[in-house]
Amino acid sequence: MAEAEFSGTTLYAGRRRHPRHGAIEVLGYENTALNLADGPNAMLLHLPARAMAPEQFVPVGRRGGRVLAAMVDAVRPLSRSEGAFTMDWMSAEPQSVQVFEHDVYTVLLAADPTLIPAALGRVPHHRRPRLDPALMEFYADHYPLHSIAVCCFDNADARRAKPLLVWYEPLDPDVLAAPALDAHTGGPPDPDAPVGTDHWVIFGSDEAPDGWGAPVRYGRGLRDKVRAFLPETVMGAHFTSTMPNGDFAIAHDDLLAGRLDRIERLRPSVR
Repeated sequence: MAEAEFSGTTLYAGRRRHPRHGAIEVLGYENTALNLADGPNAMLLHLPARAMAPEQFVPVGRRGGRVLAAMVDAVRPLSRSEGAFTMDWMSAEPQSVQVFEHDVYTVLLAADPTLIPAALGRVPHHRRPRLDPALMEFYADHYPLHSIAVCCFDNADARRAKPLLVWYEPLDPDVLAAPALDAHTGGPPDPDAPVGTDHWVIFGSDEAPDGWGAPVRYGRGLRDKVRAFLPETVMGAHFTSTMPNGDFAIAHDDLLAGRLDRIERLRPSVR
């Protein structure tokens, strides 16, 4: 929402058959944030889900701070990265803004991001950033089917944040996507600008064949409720080059075949 620098980003997208929620997609997100604003800031994630609720943000607990780091440790010796091109999404009906606390964040969650500025008064003052309406309009125009999560924090909060873990029914059952559109100024992103990357992009699937991927060692003490959302094995790639702006994605069939060279860079659609 305001000027910042991000590095060491880890993105996880996985297909999971949860014992209660059934066939879902799970997104994990973590980075190192340097807030360059004088006051509060926020990160915006566009989630490929038509409708979401606060309970879909999974508390990782005291022992869950390294769940994404454990995935990176599993794939680090095997990583490679290449490939980039485009896909489009369709449109969705707007919903009201839900405001709730999760870990160190106050989260604003909405299907229509243009409604979010009017709900900002429900965020505690010490976490309340300035929101550029043009940024909200950009996401309404380019990601109309997505749910938008604005995770508000202050400088002290950012240093204590645990990984975000979110589940939802995916928009496209054939593609796993992880949000990575780059804009760190508070204004709308430039979809045509090349951007530097510093991303571990990790994928998992319950449908993977025997012997697929690298096993993840999460360590002791992780709650069963959190483990139920996490994969036993993963594949991933480390991206450090300049790339077209956009998200990371891979077709589920390509993932099951171990074709990490088919990881794509998804450009924003235009409604």
